[in-house]
Amino acid sequence: MDNTLLFDARARVLADLQARQQATAPAVSALEDAVSQRKWWAEQWPEGAQYVAGLVAQDVQDALFETVGRWPLCLDCGDRAPVHALYIQPDLGGPDPVWVCEETGDVVAPLGGL
Repeated sequence: MDNTLLFDARARVLADLQARQQATAPAVSALEDAVSQRKWWAEQWPEGAQYVAGLVAQDVQDALFETVGRWPLCLDCGDRAPVHALYIQPDLGGPDPVWVCEETGDVVAPLGGL
């Protein structure tokens, strides 16, 4: 397993956490757990390494949902829609994951680009 992919995934998700003021100790801990678990996953399925970044983002979303709620929230829709989140597309998380608005389906940013 190429650790560069894991470091890239961590950096991209951390950048998005920071962009939305969610880089708290529990969130970073959830990120570290996700990276650790996906390292094992990628070692078991080397062809899946291209999906690691998006899957780490989804893992962090799931962990934060249980503690702080939806993350990241969509800021593009404003008052046109109820509060809603972004999600990673494609569903498997790669090879080029992007954040997509839950309401409109529009691409908001690449992973790491919020």
